[in-house]
Amino acid sequence: MSSAWLLPEHIADVLPSQARRIEELRRELLDMARGYGCELIIPPLLEHLDSLLSGTGSGSEIKLFKLVDQLSGRSLGLRADTTPQVARIDAHLLNRRGVTRLCYCGPVAHTRPDGLNTSREPLQFGVEVYGHAGLEADLEVHELALDALRRAGLSDVMLDLGDARLLQGVLDGVKLPPDVLTALTAALAAKDMGVLAELTTAMPAATREALLALPSLFGGREVLVEAARRLPAHPLVKAALADLDWLAGHLSTVHPEVKLGFDLADLQGYAYYTGIRFAAYAAGCSDAVLRGGRYDEVGAAFGRRRPAVGFSLDLKTLVTLAPSTPLRAAVRAPWGDDAALRAAIRALREQGETVVCVLPGHEHEADEFDCDRELVREHTQWVVRAL
Repeated sequence: MSSAWLLPEHIADVLPSQARRIEELRRELLDMARGYGCELIIPPLLEHLDSLLSGTGSGSEIKLFKLVDQLSGRSLGLRADTTPQVARIDAHLLNRRGVTRLCYCGPVAHTRPDGLNTSREPLQFGVEVYGHAGLEADLEVHELALDALRRAGLSDVMLDLGDARLLQGVLDGVKLPPDVLTALTAALAAKDMGVLAELTTAMPAATREALLALPSLFGGREVLVEAARRLPAHPLVKAALADLDWLAGHLSTVHPEVKLGFDLADLQGYAYYTGIRFAAYAAGCSDAVLRGGRYDEVGAAFGRRRPAVGFSLDLKTLVTLAPSTPLRAAVRAPWGDDAALRAAIRALREQGETVVCVLPGHEHEADEFDCDRELVREHTQWVVRAL
């Protein structure tokens, strides 16, 4: 018999110290996004299952918790990713012609954890820009993402870049069953040359040669030059390499402290991304702390295909990597029913101060506040004095 206070695996309470740091960072990132012109939206935690699965690519359904709506009898799902909801809002509720910048921050639920030490209830923060197909939007989203990591205090950040169009160009004219394509992208990401050789045996020589070359195309910016030499001169390949080089040039100028890497065989989210995709890595975490890219097809399922680019991250993970923040300064006050004391406490709180009243018998307890001052009575007045 399980204990009533035990939580499911990979589900945890957020206790005061971590909750404080998460909330401080949440406010910081939302204010940052507003500084870029982003508008905040708050989609519902659950909605119809077919809506949550629209435009998300393969593998999404297995992540979703499913339930039946007791009012309509329809299948509902708890969102595992907020992007489909944002695409629905952009397509049907806002329905604007020009550029729309949206941001969000809320919980998502996963049926299975993404890693050994990850939560099944991430707190997802994200930014999405709709309505502009040019690289200017990609660059803005990359700068937003790097700004978010900088504000969180992360160091030794590396940005890994790739592009879904590379594989599209290499495979142009070659029709593969969905299961073979899935196995191919997995083998490319794992750089499993044995499986790649087996999967490409019956392909045209030029296609096979390019696919076998992709796993070796990783490293610095020089990889783009090598890729132009070894991959087919297909319009999609040429456009992808040129766009990656343009973006790398701008990012290295504005963010020289960020390491730029390219792994042209890493095609995670191939069925979802339509152009440049990126992932950010930081010291202390083996997995990416942030992922994003261009996904122009995401709104097609809602009847309105719009250029779209964005990123998302888990605030809970980000906080574990960020430096500790100091406790908030506070004023310690005695408990009492003296009218002047109560008025002094109210006045301090209205001025934005945190005032912690010490209840009788709890004078030596610690909490999540740094009481560096105290409210004391001097003659007939209550005044704040440094501790």
